[in-house]
Amino acid sequence: MFSTIVSPRFGDIDGLGHVNNTVLPVWFEIGRNSVFRLFSPDLDLSPDVWHLILVRTEFDFLHQMYFRSDVEIRTFITKIGNSSFTVGHEAWQEGELKVKGQAVLVYYDFKLQKAMPLPDPIREILTTHMFPAMDNAETDTDSPCSI
Repeated sequence: MFSTIVSPRFGDIDGLGHVNNTVLPVWFEIGRNSVFRLFSPDLDLSPDVWHLILVRTEFDFLHQMYFRSDVEIRTFITKIGNSSFTVGHEAWQEGELKVKGQAVLVYYDFKLQKAMPLPDPIREILTTHMFPAMDNAETDTDSPCSI
């Protein structure tokens, strides 16, 4: 699992003093930088080197977050397919899981405009960063939470 600490900025806060929900996609993308480096260590975005495209992202807002303290973004791999993989994300503040989500990335050839199978060496590296999905009973979004 990768861990990144982010500090809420004043501009990240809404009129009620909460971290605005539009901030989490940016924070989770920051968390994915560690995964991106597995594919391109220097984050070279040239089409000859960069082969990732985001095709899906989702969030479950479990509890409110505030300006008062840093947020830990945890990032890990939850699933590896033929040409895609799923990245799990969690935002923790003051020892409590506040937001969870996931993103699906596809290994993609931008010149040919098509998905490609994940190379075996990349698949092996991704496997070392696998982390089981969180128990749904613990963070069931259908159950009442303290929002």
